[in-house]
Amino acid sequence: MTKAKGSSLKWLLSGWLVASLVAGCGHRGAVKQGGRHPSPEKHVTETGNIEQRLRAEASRWQGTPHKMGGNDFRGVDCSGLVRKIYQDVFGIQVPRTAGRQAGLGVGVGKNELEPGDLVFFKPPGKKNHVGIYLGKGEFVHTSARRGVMISKMSLNYWKRYYWTARRIPLQKF
Repeated sequence: MTKAKGSSLKWLLSGWLVASLVAGCGHRGAVKQGGRHPSPEKHVTETGNIEQRLRAEASRWQGTPHKMGGNDFRGVDCSGLVRKIYQDVFGIQVPRTAGRQAGLGVGVGKNELEPGDLVFFKPPGKKNHVGIYLGKGEFVHTSARRGVMISKMSLNYWKRYYWTARRIPLQKF
């Protein structure tokens, strides 16, 4: 290749690169007409913020003893914990019982869980159990023996008795 052709090719490629970068900047972070579909970058940021807020609230409750029908730091049951966290973190009122909470929002596949989703379990001989998915395969809930705690959904017990998950539309905060 001659020197003239080589420098023309470099000039052409660098022009294409600059044009591509400029065109890409206008699209990054954009919202579709009408604001209905935020970009993936925005969704990740919002999801991360939800996870941080939920984990902070879960740590405030961690170790609170289990108390059937309880709904404060002296003692709380699974649905009471969900109700209080949803109220305090999102300003959303949810029903008091796990059975009624299971009828909220929309169903979500186990592989599509996002922070804030409600996860439900049906252990044998017990009432339904509910917790809040935090992300990274973990959820906050109450244990009859250990009180409020964070558990991994990958544990055999939770895998065996997993029932369903529900997503409640969260308000912008």
